[in-house]
Amino acid sequence: MGIFDRLKSAAQSGKGRKMSEKMSDQAERRVNDKTGGKHADQVDQAQQQMEDRLGMKRDEP
Repeated sequence: MGIFDRLKSAAQSGKGRKMSEKMSDQAERRVNDKTGGKHADQVDQAQQQMEDRLGMKRDEP
């Protein structure tokens, strides 16, 4: 099971919502660390698209 599968299953449960957000943020930080922050804007856009596709809504309570 890959990271995206884990994020999707966690995002679908109410309890796992915070965990999935944390995992998403960690993945973003790791990519930015590996690239030296050169592509931070693209990484942020990719994170937002991934969260949208997984049904993660950070704006909703």
